[in-house]
Amino acid sequence: MRLVEITTENYEAALALTVRPDQQDLVEPVVHSLAEAYVYGARAWPRLIYDGDEPVGFVMAFLDFAWGAVDPQPEDLRSGLWRLNIAADAQGRGYGTFAVDQVCSMIAARGGTRAYVTYEPRDGGPGPFYRRLGFVPTGEFSEDQVVAVRDL
Repeated sequence: MRLVEITTENYEAALALTVRPDQQDLVEPVVHSLAEAYVYGARAWPRLIYDGDEPVGFVMAFLDFAWGAVDPQPEDLRSGLWRLNIAADAQGRGYGTFAVDQVCSMIAARGGTRAYVTYEPRDGGPGPFYRRLGFVPTGEFSEDQVVAVRDL
C-alpha cells in the first residue's frame, strides 16, 4: 500500500472513487475534496491510496489550519484527517487504517503532537473506526460533527 500525489495522470481515477451508498451522506465526494484542496492550497494534503497499481481510496489531511479563527494564534492551529473515502468494493481490507496511520506519521514528522478528525455521530458512521485507531472525542463539535483527537 502507498499514498500517491494526485496528478494529471491519476486524477480521473480519484474522481471515479465512490463509497457505499449508505455512506454517501457521511463524506463528500472526491471531486469536492479536490476543489477544497485547490482553494486551501498548502493547508490541504490530498493523496490517492494505492494497492499495487490499483487506486482503492482517497485521503486528505489538513495542515496547520485554524477553523473559523479570525486572527489565529499558534495554539489555534491544528492538523489532522480531513477526508477519507475508501472505494465501496475495497472496504474492510485495512486501507483506511493504513491511510490514517500515514497521515498521523506525516503530521508527527512535521513536529505535530496531535491529529484531529471530525465525523458524523450516527449509527453506521465512522466513530467506532476512529476510536479503534486511538481518536478520542474532545467534547467539541464542528457544526454537527464530533471532533476527536489522537495523541501522536
